[in-house]
Formats: sequence, structure tokens, C-alpha cells
Amino acid sequence: MQNRLATLLLCFFVFTTTAQTPSQQKSPTLSEADPTEVGMSPDRLAKIDGMLQETIDKNELPGAVALIARNGKIVFHKAYGMADNSAKKSMEKNTIFRIASQTKAITSTAVMMLWEEGKFRLDDPISQYIPEFGEAQILDSFYETDSTYTTKPAEDQITIRDLITHTSGIGYGVIDGDERFKKIYTKAGITDLFTTKNISIEESVKKLAKLPLHHNPGDRFTYSEGLDILGYLIEVVSGVPFDQFLKTRIFDPLGMNDTRFYLPPEKYGRLVTVQHKVDGEWRKYPITFYDTDYPIKGAKCFFSGGAGLSSTAKDYATFLQMYLNGGELNGTRILSRTTVRSIMGNQTGEKFTEGTKHYGLAFGVVTLQGQDAGGEGSAGTFDWGGYFNTQYFADPQENIIGILMKQTQGEVKDDTGWKFRQMVFAAVDD
Repeated sequence: MQNRLATLLLCFFVFTTTAQTPSQQKSPTLSEADPTEVGMSPDRLAKIDGMLQETIDKNELPGAVALIARNGKIVFHKAYGMADNSAKKSMEKNTIFRIASQTKAITSTAVMMLWEEGKFRLDDPISQYIPEFGEAQILDSFYETDSTYTTKPAEDQITIRDLITHTSGIGYGVIDGDERFKKIYTKAGITDLFTTKNISIEESVKKLAKLPLHHNPGDRFTYSEGLDILGYLIEVVSGVPFDQFLKTRIFDPLGMNDTRFYLPPEKYGRLVTVQHKVDGEWRKYPITFYDTDYPIKGAKCFFSGGAGLSSTAKDYATFLQMYLNGGELNGTRILSRTTVRSIMGNQTGEKFTEGTKHYGLAFGVVTLQGQDAGGEGSAGTFDWGGYFNTQYFADPQENIIGILMKQTQGEVKDDTGWKFRQMVFAAVDD
């Protein structure tokens, strides 16, 4: 018993001594200000307000929360419509959303924090830390009758860089673009996104390690479960459960108190309902391959690094502001400015095929071509979105953040994403 206590105390000491460091910089936390104080046009922001309200009035969306910040000041933060139409529950500014793939940037940040501490190199094979990955195999032939397959050896092994840049060749199961991989992942029992079942990321990742790849590692950009694997890597390297690592090393220092994989009971009422349109009415999305109530229901032990977090517009804006500040917020340094520069660099060359962006180590990043095309922001603007219809962007040159949170599934007539972004940049007035 004494030995176990000593071990736990040692682990606690090691973890706390690697907690985030104070910074010589001390950028303030986000606070509200009049738009004119930071060079934004009140009249043009009012047009954004009108556009979003009109979308709700036309029943094209059930509800939304929008936030715009510049120079660390929130100049627009409004809620629209309903968080749950059936329950007649209004949307509030502090409503909590399932952010799905917006989780990826947070997981990538955690990976790079450990990289800064010299725990690994980005080009290390993942099998060095998770031996189950062994020798990489590529899908060769697939048999529709029973979803069996054959493989052939890959030329290269999967590296940490491959996983963080979606070039590993690993698939994405139920949302994979290749039907063969959907069937292979289903048969293998892979947990792709969310679950209420009693499953750990270790179990799921070790199953995933046995499955074939789309292609040779490093050859192409294939959106994947790589960030789920890296969530488990964080546990292996740090010796701390992934959810606790994020809480202690990112969320608590930044004051992101509403960002978690699973919510405490006192916050259940703030979770938005995932809705879909049925005969012209917005209704709760039914249980399919997952239960939409996963943030407040079930075993609450699967910490998906690619899709599992829930958050608010303000919490996520806080995370993005840390990046705009070069890795620091409120006197706490999460990442070095030089690391942020690498994260924003072109890590995938021509493999990422969106012509106006390249892909870095956490985000899609607008290129000069994208800047010149208009509506996307300055070169260097970084962005992504989530499965349940959430979007964000942050422009380092203009020091602007835009976040638009919605929560829908199925077909939806929704042009708010591109309109919001385009109109935010049109509201710059200095």
C-alpha cells in the first residue's frame, strides 16, 4: 500500500512539474467592448445579426450562437432561435455544443505541448509508443460477401506526423468515403466518433491498429481517426488519462470551464439538442450508430481526440485567442510562438487539395491564393468545423475570431457558414 501511494505521489509530482509555465507576455482574457474600439463597423455587424435572424425566421436553422472578437475584445455575441424546439427551450449565449471535429485542434495542441517537452519527434513511428501498430499493411483485396480482405506490406511506417496531418492512410469508419472501409471498421467493432458504451480509447485504438490502410503512409491526405490514436498516445507518453491532461494542461489554465468530454449534472440543462427537420419541423435527432445524448449519458469513458468534446462559443474563442497571441493567454504559455509557426506551416504540400488552403499540424490555413479569392480572410487565417454544423476561423493579421455554433444533422438548407465569414471580414472598418 505504501509503495502504491509513493508511486501515485511521484506521478502527481512529475505531472504537476510539467504543467504550463508562466509567460513574460500577459495578454488579457477575452472581454467585451464596443466594436468601434477595435475598428469594427457596428452597422455592418448589424447586417450579420439580420442575416442570422432571417435564417431562423425562415426555419432554415433551429438556432445558433455567433461570436466575433477582434484584438482580444468580443464585439458580437448573440444567440438565436431554439436549443430544443420540442421542449420550447431558447438558445442562450452560454449554450454548450458538441464540437465534434473541432476537438482535433485541441488534441493536436496537446500533442505539440508534449513534443515541446522532448517526449518524441514528429517523425517517430507510432509503433515506437503503441507497439500494436507493428508493420503497416495496405488493403489489397476486399470481399463483399463477408467483408474479409487481404493486405500487402506498406513501404513506410505510420509516424506521429502522418497521424496529425491525416496522411497515415487510416480511415474513418462510418464517415469514410470508401464503402469498403466502412464495412471493415464496422465488422472490427471500431468506435469511430462517439459512444455511451463502456469502451476506452486504448481498446478502440488497439483494434484499429490491426486494420489495413487506404494507402502508403505519407502518400495522400485521407481524413482519419488519427487524432483518436494521438489521444491515446498522450496517455501513453504522459502517464495521465487524456481527459485529465486536457483539463489540467489546457482547459484550466485558459479558463475553458465549459469544455469537456462529458458534462457534470449541473450543466446538463445547457447542452443543446441535436435536431433534424421532419415535415418542416425541427425535432430531436434519433439514436443511430450513436446516441446524441453521449455528453450526459452512458459510461462516459471514451475520450475521442478526433470528435468527442463539447464546448461553448466563448470557450472556443478563448482557445483560438491563445493561438492569435502566439501560444499565450493571461500570462500562461501553452505553446511557444515558434511552435505555433510550425503548426501553421504547410505540412502536406499538394496532398491537401483545397486550392485556397494548406493543412498544417492542427488547422486548414488560408493561402495567399485564398486571400486573393476573397471572403476567407488574410493569408494565414486558420479554420475547421464540426460534424454537427459548427464553424470557426481566426485571422492572425486582422486579429479577428469568428465562431458560429449550430447543432443539426441530416439535410439542411444552411448558407450561414460562408455568409457569416464573408460578412465578418466586410465589417472591418479601420
